[in-house]
Amino acid sequence: QVQLVESGGGLVQAGGSLRLSCAASGRTFGRDLTAWFRQAPGKEREFVSAITWSVGSTYYADSVKGRFTISRDNAENTMYLQMNSLKPEDTAVYYCAATDRYGRNVYASPRTYLYWGQGTQVTVSS
Repeated sequence: QVQLVESGGGLVQAGGSLRLSCAASGRTFGRDLTAWFRQAPGKEREFVSAITWSVGSTYYADSVKGRFTISRDNAENTMYLQMNSLKPEDTAVYYCAATDRYGRNVYASPRTYLYWGQGTQVTVSS
């Protein structure tokens, strides 16, 4: 059974930093496309960032470019999201997702992903 487990969320003041982790069990990311999404109360789930494990290509939503950095650790089978210069509007539940079946330019759609974590809360106070 595949499980994705996020960690690293919490409460931080505006301008602060957090580092999220997504660890997989029952599956090796290997050649996957993995991503971070977030969902704020009353809003739809939105794309944050994605990375291809085979090549290491990265993608970011415009709202987080220059502030967030996605990375992977093949040995640990873990994906990370370093979040700097956090803003109150970054407050949301952050989810990691993975899939081994994807085409071009589909990284931003939640429907692309087969596996999802339970989410970790990030709260940024002003």
